[in-house]
Amino acid sequence: MTHVRLRHPYLDHPAPIPFAHRGGAADGLENTAAAFRRAAGTGYRYFETDVHATADGRLVAFHDSTLDRITDGRGRISELPWERVREARVGGTEPLALFEDLLEEFPDARWNIDVKAESALHPLIDLVARTRVWDRVCVGSFSEGRVARAQRIAGPRLATSYGVRGVVGLRLRSYAIPAALRVGAVAAQVPETQAGIRVVDRRFVRTAHARGLQVHVWTVNEPERMEALLDLGVDGIMTDRIDILRTVLDRRGAWA
Repeated sequence: MTHVRLRHPYLDHPAPIPFAHRGGAADGLENTAAAFRRAAGTGYRYFETDVHATADGRLVAFHDSTLDRITDGRGRISELPWERVREARVGGTEPLALFEDLLEEFPDARWNIDVKAESALHPLIDLVARTRVWDRVCVGSFSEGRVARAQRIAGPRLATSYGVRGVVGLRLRSYAIPAALRVGAVAAQVPETQAGIRVVDRRFVRTAHARGLQVHVWTVNEPERMEALLDLGVDGIMTDRIDILRTVLDRRGAWA
């Protein structure tokens, strides 16, 4: 199998990239500093996270638009100031983290960032520019338009992945069906299947690689699925079960 050549310093990794999804969400403390510390202690240096902006423009590493599901707080993050958001506890114990603080605490980590809301886009680009961490971040979103706007603002120094529209276009291209694709993305980050339809197969991986794109698959927690995807030649796997993925890659001699 072949892997795509390096297109951006963010992708500078000598083997398939293991991503700690939300820091490794299996223990329920997703996107907290505690989760990322555990991932770093396990040997991970690629972390996946999500960002929302508070009412006063602070960038929080958090998946949901509201605090309600996994914290003891309530309310929509975009409507609350940071002083209120910081009082919430994930699982009743762990505080939410500002993304800027995570960048500082984990200076060797690289971050795959899902921009969950339009209000978070400019604060994120401003933060990346101010801290000069262009080589350490890749921006993605379900919204192709949002990622395209990020790319237009930042230019080629920012690594981006395809949104849904880009992935659909790439899937169509894999069947030799004409489809427009955004120029400048460095990766297609996709589920293995969607609504019962297979997204990632050998044809999809081959088409992505032919366009110079890496393929990163989320969220894969079963070892047999990890093995099958690695056999297809995918370039990265995002998992909640960071222990299992490390074991699989160790067994294959692919943990770098």
